Amino acid sequence: MVGGFFKGISYVLTGFSLITQKGIRPFVLVPLLINIVVFSAGIWFASAQVDGLMVRLLPSWLSWLEWLLWPLFFILIFFAVFYTFSIIANLIAAPFNSILAERVEARLNGLPVPEFQGYRTLPAIIGRTFRSEISKLIYMLKWLVVLLIITVIPVVNLIAPFAWAFYGAWMLAITYADYPMGNHELYFKEELPALKKYRSHALGFGGALSVLTLIPVLNFLAMPVGVAGGTAFWVDRLSK
Repeated sequence: MVGGFFKGISYVLTGFSLITQKGIRPFVLVPLLINIVVFSAGIWFASAQVDGLMVRLLPSWLSWLEWLLWPLFFILIFFAVFYTFSIIANLIAAPFNSILAERVEARLNGLPVPEFQGYRTLPAIIGRTFRSEISKLIYMLKWLVVLLIITVIPVVNLIAPFAWAFYGAWMLAITYADYPMGNHELYFKEELPALKKYRSHALGFGGALSVLTLIPVLNFLAMPVGVAGGTAFWVDRLSK
């Protein structure tokens, strides 16, 4: 269990190494740019919402409390925006992430990294990845409702921080293991049993990615690192 958890963390470090390699770097560019644009918009949106809440909720004579409440509001809105914009970024980047996963898998298997065949192949990839993204989204929303209920129930909500951490790690593992599996025509119904078999690996992998997403600047790399690390996870364990 513990060994599997730390092995899962190591896939994130492997992902960092892979995206810097010659032949892989060009396929990192589009997911990276999408992540930067979407999350920059998310940060701007969160900041704007905090300012708006301050104006609406605090009368002028309590404006001195703003310095105290601003961090609390920002944290709450940040997590709401983070999950929302993560979903958006992954929906937009899904076809390009599949292409990146294919190239990383070839490198891990000692094969030549295939050249990009041009945008003629994108329609088929988009159709395949969109179906998978919708299945993941339904699964995530189902458990999100459960988490929200846990969060508002007195006493039970004491476990809410741990439940949110578990949820974030598990969902990130699902998100990034999906790309290499989808390239082999394995979709959500096959993905879940495979990840449950290596649950500790998945939680280590997803947990390390969760931490990465909280580190300024490095969080922009979370998507390509997650795709490359998830592909390493597939080659090393899930494909077996």
